[in-house]
Amino acid sequence: MIKKDNQGVTYAKGFKAAGVKAGIKKSGNLDVAVIYTETKAAIAGTFTQNKVAAAPVYVSKETVATKTAHAIVANAGCANACTGQQGMNDAYKTREIAAAALGIKADDVIVGSTGVIGVTLPMDKLEAGIKDAVANLSETGSIDAANAIITTDTHSKSMTVKFDIDGTEVHMGAIAKGSGMIRPNMATMLCYITTDLAISQELLQKALSACVEKSFNMISVDGDMSTNDTVVVLANGLAGNAKITEENAAYELFCTNLMALCTELAKEIAA
Repeated sequence: MIKKDNQGVTYAKGFKAAGVKAGIKKSGNLDVAVIYTETKAAIAGTFTQNKVAAAPVYVSKETVATKTAHAIVANAGCANACTGQQGMNDAYKTREIAAAALGIKADDVIVGSTGVIGVTLPMDKLEAGIKDAVANLSETGSIDAANAIITTDTHSKSMTVKFDIDGTEVHMGAIAKGSGMIRPNMATMLCYITTDLAISQELLQKALSACVEKSFNMISVDGDMSTNDTVVVLANGLAGNAKITEENAAYELFCTNLMALCTELAKEIAA
């Protein structure tokens, strides 16, 4: 059963999160989020279908191609889209800053941005924000992370679900942002999902791609497509279930719960 729950991305074992104020949003609200698992996780992602994709999308696709990751860093207030080579440099620099603060490799970091298009990231503010967020990572930090990624949303979106696989309890949670500009595919949307399920990267990607196609890509609010849309899932395996490596009953159960989670989040975004 899907619960609207502030535990969000820290509901699963081994995940911490934080959201801080870095001064990127004009409102002065929370605007930098970090999600982290010390145990390296399998990673899957789906991204905008817009021909014009933002720099963080290109950089995050590279991380997904490595099949594992430790962290997600996202900012709101500046989309780092239509920013040319400087935007790419800034997206790579964002990874490097987070990696140094966390003591991991740069290609173990997913980056995401949302907000004003055509403006370069204020890197001094973002760097300070990332370091602040890393210093404040906690198992109760998901709600701040959820609030740090919203822009025009009226409220943050955070949900959890737990299910049993062969006697092992598995936890999954998510935070998301998005409202307006959502037609026909995933527009102006960030969604970050974490789970302690043990599953192969290939099946994690297959499950996510199928679920996104039937949930987020179905919602429609107006006529634009965003440059920054991202749905990412990290699975760190700490639940201790027998690792899912084939499309068996355990895989189908995971897909059912992932689909339910994505569908409820999509409804929240479209509401």
